Amino acid sequence: MESSILLRPYSSPSLTLLSPPLPHQYKISRNFFNFKSTNLSVKASVNGSNSVVTLLDYGAGNVRSIRNAIRVLGHEIKDVQTPEDILNADRLIFPGVGAFAAAMDFLNQNGMAEALCRYIENDRPFLGICLGLQLLFDSSEEKGTVKGLGLIPGVVGRFDSSHGDRVPHIGWNALQIKKDSEILEDVDGQHVYFVHSYRAMPSNANNEWISSTCNYGVDFIASIKRGNVHAVQFHPEKSGDVGLSILKRFLHSKSSISKRPTQGIASKLAKRVIACLDVRTNDKGDLVVTKGDQYDVREHTKENEVRNLGKPVELARQYYQDGADEVSFLNITAFRDFPLGDFPMLKVLRLASENVFVPLTVGGGIRDFTDANGRHYTSLEVASEYFRSGADKISIGSDAVYAAEEYLRTGVKTGKSSLEQISRVYGNQAVVVSIDPHRVYLKNPEEVEFKAVKITNPGPNGEEYAWYQCTVSGGREGRPIGAFELAKAVEELGAGEILLNCIDCDGQGKGFDIDLIKLISDAVSIPVIASSGAGKPEHFSEVFEKTNASAALAAGIFHRNEVPIQAVKKHLSKEGIEVRTNVATSLTQTVQPSTI
Repeated sequence: MESSILLRPYSSPSLTLLSPPLPHQYKISRNFFNFKSTNLSVKASVNGSNSVVTLLDYGAGNVRSIRNAIRVLGHEIKDVQTPEDILNADRLIFPGVGAFAAAMDFLNQNGMAEALCRYIENDRPFLGICLGLQLLFDSSEEKGTVKGLGLIPGVVGRFDSSHGDRVPHIGWNALQIKKDSEILEDVDGQHVYFVHSYRAMPSNANNEWISSTCNYGVDFIASIKRGNVHAVQFHPEKSGDVGLSILKRFLHSKSSISKRPTQGIASKLAKRVIACLDVRTNDKGDLVVTKGDQYDVREHTKENEVRNLGKPVELARQYYQDGADEVSFLNITAFRDFPLGDFPMLKVLRLASENVFVPLTVGGGIRDFTDANGRHYTSLEVASEYFRSGADKISIGSDAVYAAEEYLRTGVKTGKSSLEQISRVYGNQAVVVSIDPHRVYLKNPEEVEFKAVKITNPGPNGEEYAWYQCTVSGGREGRPIGAFELAKAVEELGAGEILLNCIDCDGQGKGFDIDLIKLISDAVSIPVIASSGAGKPEHFSEVFEKTNASAALAAGIFHRNEVPIQAVKKHLSKEGIEVRTNVATSLTQTVQPSTI
């Protein structure tokens, strides 16, 4: 992962590893680090309850998901607070997001780098996740050259987007298993979830560590194993039941788990199918999932009530069990209110993340605020609260439009916009920009200064062209910027993904706006999510076949049970489009009903 990170010591679970020490050539030179001198000794044997897992949480990003996964699997968590907690751990998990340099600074300054190296050198049970894998290597090129722990030969570098691969690498990809690894026994032929811009490459020097690779333009290291030491580039806590099986195999003895039959045929990066839940309070004050018709969420009845399509937490759980690749919450009234005062929405995230083990995105009202008492909150503080509550990504709408307008006007990146602040701290893979445009028909593309395209279906007066005007405040206000210009600008400002809506298509069920999606997905090198207009499975295959969209999102057809998620995926598979086929099973389906 990338970007600088605000680090703070955080109560975290403990770590453990045991077995013979590593060969001499992989011993660590203590002069390699700026270690504080400490007298550390590794526990000679594993004591205590096997139900306790030590977690090294250095306070960056969404670690709630790994905590929830550990608890769902029946284990307690002990947080690392001192280097000795690492050395005394029975099993250690190190989940990492954010910046390589900031994480290494934290480990070195707190004396934990040396403890971590000793723990791993003594072959004690260790699982690194994402950045927790990358830090094991010699160095990273993320911010110049930054030294890592030096346990595995190799340099962590950035994916090359110049050959057409979108960076960050976001989504469900396949593994190529290179050697036996007990934690990967249920993974062959299945997709797992990746979200990163940097990767370590295989070489003769590190080949004996590699347990699997993944292809994204090039073959990169997806997981390593040596003795009891494991690390993965993907996120098992976000990889559904397959990911939970990886965690379960790490946490339990080999003899206690039978191998599940694998039926997957995963071979490459899958197209994602995302379920979106528009959430707002109704006139009675209850938090409900609703759905608009061209952004109008009220019933056309005498009562004019907010359209109520269900409870957000229950629907999120259902979509996860049905095979949704991601779940997105959009708080559609947050632009009017103070989001940190929106406790029900934060509670929705916390409860959903307890049983939904695929990525969760939340959007709505993420910007700077001043409350009634004059206390100022930055957009970074607002986003941080969402991340702590269980969000993996946040979606920025109106505030990104204003930031892009200012950037295009001045040519200066101030670093002060919500988009820049959050992507700098949490990495651009954690920031989605939601674009809400509507068509403005033209007879001649030269009529406007914005990018116009020839449209498939002529306008009401036979117009052959259109430009896509962006809006803010839930589509209520048009802005002097086009979708093309906005997309290019927010990519430069730090967006890692674009959620591309279309007001004209919203709720119509006639298909995605292919002209718009092709325009934007061809213009940027970050992933684009197609949204607005899905009415049947064929609309999904059309958008994937005719554009470079990485994912497609729908809401109403799922809420009203008009088209099940699995029907969409079966259709896509039939059309030769790779999708993730594994769905939630017994590991996660025993949950209590939610009141929200």
